[in-house]
Amino acid sequence: SRFHPQPISPMKNFFAGGFGGVCLVFAGHPLDTIKVRLQTQPKPKPGERLLYAGTIDCFKKTLAKEGVKGLYRGMAAPIIGVTPMFAVCFFGFGLGKKLQQRTPDDILTYPQLFAAGMLSGVFTTAIMAPGERIKCLLQIQASSGEVKYAGPMDCVKQLYRQSGIRGIYKGTALTLMRDVPASGMYFTSYEWLKNVLTPAGKSHNELSIPSVLFAGGMAGIFNWAVAIPADVLKSRFQTAPEGKYPNGFRDVLRELVREEGVGSLYKGFNAVMLRAFPANAVSALHVFFGSVTL
Repeated sequence: SRFHPQPISPMKNFFAGGFGGVCLVFAGHPLDTIKVRLQTQPKPKPGERLLYAGTIDCFKKTLAKEGVKGLYRGMAAPIIGVTPMFAVCFFGFGLGKKLQQRTPDDILTYPQLFAAGMLSGVFTTAIMAPGERIKCLLQIQASSGEVKYAGPMDCVKQLYRQSGIRGIYKGTALTLMRDVPASGMYFTSYEWLKNVLTPAGKSHNELSIPSVLFAGGMAGIFNWAVAIPADVLKSRFQTAPEGKYPNGFRDVLRELVREEGVGSLYKGFNAVMLRAFPANAVSALHVFFGSVTL
């Protein structure tokens, strides 16, 4: 039903979110690489086959061609960004809750939680947009056959030289379109599941480990169910050559739907869902223990 929010503690948010976030990146990055490669693979020419037939095919080909290292390409950017990103995410959520309360004891409704979650998505975009741009470019370069960037710093330098700060932040609008509703969905479903799983008369802090894992994992699935169409457009836009889509995401959407149909907006769906549950379950557990023990 409803719940009592805790007061915001920036340090608690920083450590709890950061540790959970690093675990999430490690657990989820190989499937994230597969997701991005599936989302950005070019349409085959007549008579040719798709580069990757699906999630398992992409996994096998990446492993055969590049080894385990290939699955972890581009991980430096999210590892560097994840601690501030999670801290900002939880701070934004805490602030979003606080702005809707007249007193600290006010109980928030689910629509209010959704609004607070959306605010956290606005906050995280400042960190997510450039991190995603660098990550995606590094993830696809080996599969496209052209190695243009030596690593994340080289990527930043080249993008800055080519287009300035705008080049680094390319895809910010699509990151907002992905993360604002998805964050609202994540926090609302996480709190709802915690409420459902908490026995009568007990607090959230007394939830069992399987319950926390389940709530976090399912919230991750709800988050990505909302996020994936914008994520496909973002991956395509952020990895496209300069000037390919002059009107931004509208051009990407038009081209994708015209050439590959509406179903193409769900490219990488299997990889996303396989990653969403375990990665978010692990992350939620660390955040849960961080917030209970700190």
